Amino acid sequence: MKYVEVVADLGHVDTVSAIAEQLELYDFRLGSLSEDGLQQMRMLVPDNKIQNTLDKLQQSLETQPNERIVVLPIEISLPKLSDDERRDEDLATASREMLYKGVEKNSHLDTGFVLLVVLSTIVAAVGLIKDNVAVIIGAMVIAPLLGPNLALGLGTALGDISLVVKSIFTTLVGIAIAVSMSIVIGFVWPTDTFSPELIARTEVGLDSVALALASGAAAALSLTTGLSSVLVGVMVAVALLPPAATVGIMLGYGNINLAMGAVLLLAINIACVNLACNVVFLIKGISPRTWWKKEKAKKSMRTYVIMWIGTLLILMLIIYLRQSLNT
Repeated sequence: MKYVEVVADLGHVDTVSAIAEQLELYDFRLGSLSEDGLQQMRMLVPDNKIQNTLDKLQQSLETQPNERIVVLPIEISLPKLSDDERRDEDLATASREMLYKGVEKNSHLDTGFVLLVVLSTIVAAVGLIKDNVAVIIGAMVIAPLLGPNLALGLGTALGDISLVVKSIFTTLVGIAIAVSMSIVIGFVWPTDTFSPELIARTEVGLDSVALALASGAAAALSLTTGLSSVLVGVMVAVALLPPAATVGIMLGYGNINLAMGAVLLLAINIACVNLACNVVFLIKGISPRTWWKKEKAKKSMRTYVIMWIGTLLILMLIIYLRQSLNT
C-alpha cells in the first residue's frame, strides 16, 4: 500500500477523481487549496495498482508545469486488508519509478563507490590469501560491483541509454580498481602455496553458470518485489569482487593461467547477472510508459539479451575447452 499525493490545478480535480474511481483506489480526499490555485489531493493505492495509477496520472497531468505527484510508503494501515487483497499486494511488482530511484544511484561513479571498492578489495584480498571464509563473505556483502550491474539491467529494460552507459563505465572502473590494487597486494605479499579459497576462484564449471543465473534472477526479483533482504544472499552467491581480486592477486604472483581462470569466472558472473536481470524484468513487464519509448526499449532489450546469450555461450565453450585440456 502506498500513500499518493497529487498537487495540480483546480481544474484537474475531476480528472484525478475519475482515475481514483476507475482504478478503485482507497480513500480519495481533497486537501487544501493554495493561493495560486493548486489543489492538494491524496489517495491510498494498493501495490498492485501503483504502476497503473502513476501512468494515468502522469498521462493526464504531464502538460502541467506545476503538477506534483508524491508517493510515500505506508507502514501500517487499519483495518487490515482482506486475504485476497493482501495476496495481491504480495504479488505486486514495484513501479518503474520506484525501481529507478532505488537502482539509479548505484550507477554513479563517486567517492563513496570508489572507497567501497578499495575497502572491499583489501578485505577480499586478505581473506583469499589467508583462506579466511568469514573475511571473504564480508567482502561479498559489501558488494560494490553488484549495484551497477543491476542498474545496467534496469537501464536496458527501460531503454535508458544514459543509465546503461553510466552503469557500464562504473562497473569497468570498479573492476579496474579492484584488479589493480590486487596486483599490488599479490606482488608485495608473496606466498609459497595458494589457499583453497584462492584456488576455488580460478576453477570454473557449468555449475558456476547455473549458480550465477539463479542468483542474478533472485537479485532482480528482490528488486521488483521489494524484498531487499534477499539481496544479502545474492551478494554472497554471485559476488563479483572476490574473482576480480583473484585476477589481480594471480597476476601479481605471475601466474597467468590461474588468473585467466578467475577472469573467466568474473565474466560468467557478470554475463549471467545481466542476462537473468533482463529476463526477469521482461517477464515482470518493466518497461517505459509511452509507446514510442516502449518500442525503443524492446529493441534495446532484444539486442542486449542476444548479446548476453552469445557471450555466455562463448564462455561456456571456453569452459568446456579448458576442462578438456586439463583432463
